[in-house]
Amino acid sequence: MKNKKLICLAEAAIIVALAIGLSYLKIPTGLAFGGFGGSVDLVMIPLIVFAIRRGPIWGLATGLAFGTLKFFLAEGFAINVWSMLLDYSLAYMMVGLAGFIPAARKSIPLSALAALIGCLGRFVIHFISGVTIYAEYMPETFFDMTMTSPAFYSLLYNGSYMLPNTILAVLICALITKPINTLANPK
Repeated sequence: MKNKKLICLAEAAIIVALAIGLSYLKIPTGLAFGGFGGSVDLVMIPLIVFAIRRGPIWGLATGLAFGTLKFFLAEGFAINVWSMLLDYSLAYMMVGLAGFIPAARKSIPLSALAALIGCLGRFVIHFISGVTIYAEYMPETFFDMTMTSPAFYSLLYNGSYMLPNTILAVLICALITKPINTLANPK
């Protein structure tokens, strides 16, 4: 039993290191729109795969560790401690929700669904942050539309980078399901 926990902990550390490395390879989106941040990257892929492989508890904990470290090691931006907790620690923790679909290890549709659930969890936290913390920074216009609702602004802003991230994560997780399953269960 102790060895299994140690193996899971070692895997989690490798996943966090891989995700941190991937966080430096990004396409910024939010800054291009005059916002605070947001980017398209591949950091959720290892977190999702690990959550599917090891379950939600390990997935949530690893996402939390990654999100917190990402803020400090990968040029994180926050206007206060609450925005740091929401936009990094809790948002990436929610990617671990993918672990609630353990059968996703063997099924392409279920791995895509697990990725979608993890991405949706992250989006919800970013949306809440946008509505509560960043509402006072809402511009008058965004995407050539007049902004009057913080909820609508948060939906557009966070959707501008989370939608491409979600599409990438779902597609890549679906494509790597069989190779990962083969590696995890050699004949």
